[in-house]
Amino acid sequence: MKKSVKLFLITLAVVAISACQSPSTQKTPKNVILIIGDGTGFNQFQSASLYLHGEADKLVSQNFPIKLAASTFSADGDGYDPQMVLTDFEYLLNKPTDSAASGTALSTGVKTHNGFVGMDTLEQPLTNMFELAEKAGKATGVVTSVPFAHATPATFVAHNKSRGHYKEIAHEMIFQSATDVIIGCGHPYYNDNGEKLPEPDFKYWNSEDWQLVQEGSAGADADGDGDVDPWVFIDTREDFIRLASGDAPDRLLGIAMAASTLQANRGGKEEQTEPFTPPLNDNVPALSDISLAALNVLDNDPDGFYLMIEGGAIDWACHANHGPRLVEEAVDLEKAIKAVCEWVEKNSSWDETLVVITADHETGYLTGPESGEKITASGETRSVFTPLQSNGAGNMPEFEFHSGGHSNSLVPVFAKGAAAEGLARMAQMVDSLRGPYIDNTDIANYLKSFVK
Repeated sequence: MKKSVKLFLITLAVVAISACQSPSTQKTPKNVILIIGDGTGFNQFQSASLYLHGEADKLVSQNFPIKLAASTFSADGDGYDPQMVLTDFEYLLNKPTDSAASGTALSTGVKTHNGFVGMDTLEQPLTNMFELAEKAGKATGVVTSVPFAHATPATFVAHNKSRGHYKEIAHEMIFQSATDVIIGCGHPYYNDNGEKLPEPDFKYWNSEDWQLVQEGSAGADADGDGDVDPWVFIDTREDFIRLASGDAPDRLLGIAMAASTLQANRGGKEEQTEPFTPPLNDNVPALSDISLAALNVLDNDPDGFYLMIEGGAIDWACHANHGPRLVEEAVDLEKAIKAVCEWVEKNSSWDETLVVITADHETGYLTGPESGEKITASGETRSVFTPLQSNGAGNMPEFEFHSGGHSNSLVPVFAKGAAAEGLARMAQMVDSLRGPYIDNTDIANYLKSFVK
């Protein structure tokens, strides 16, 4: 991973030249799929590669033709300085973004304060890419493995000055937006072990809103004809899997039977040393299942769609510094990415669909063993970043956390499909560790450009 700046500049130039020589891929994409691994830096992706394949860089995303990095700092941060990373190991922990600010940057192209959902620093609503896509006649949808009203999915649909106003955000998403698909967790009747609660927990809902959803009368005008378009509601694993193909409704609200995460918060974490022990809950779908259900609904629209898929619980596992759960969630994201790519090849094509994979930020400051700040023989202070170590496919790789919070580490950007090369041409900055990089706002502004 550690190559010279000169080599990265040469690589960037070659990519840019290649992009100019490939006009067939520069057409405006009909469909845009943005996949976000919450808290998923380069090393979180690498953990899945080592576990699944025993080798680095073997994931589907890691072999996309466009491979970049992105900075993630919010309006509350101090930017990103590649030189400081090399000399101060703690630098990346200074004033990191949260998921609300970074999600807003990825959905609108505007930096904002931590905690703000779809609003600028003056608390004014921002226009996100979904709203532009809807005006252009396209369908839109959000999918997540964490609560549907959490920060990242919320920033693509709602506008609120506080990410913690879950009930307000949920109400706006369901009763005031034109979004066609919302899928996530936050079921008031189930805990994280798949067990039904004796009494509902309406942490993410107004009870009245939940009742209207159950009655089939919740909704808003999604197609601009002035009439309310109600949601079709599902919550069973079987219904999600069934909706991966065949007939599909025009609007789908799916709430998996889990309180907060599909799998990451299930019991047994205290003693767990290997991924997938204890076994996964069997009453909820995988991220790949709900992604395919969303795609089957959205491709009803002949004008195309914009879809955001979030592997949200990688962040939760890294906050807890729980290695096995991190690997589980990273593997789940990889399976979802593979399913999306197979869907493109079977039901669309890379000439009409653009897939971009990135992260809102890195969580846990994950590195290989024995990383940290070192003193060289000449007395200089240097940051040392070692790679994660493989123990073979199917075994926990070796790594270490340096934080229980977020970091300002650059995150990956992988792209494939229609107009993907345009992202490479935007990379004007170079990091000595990660190569050419852009800012997270560049991703949003590029994807918005197709529907302006």
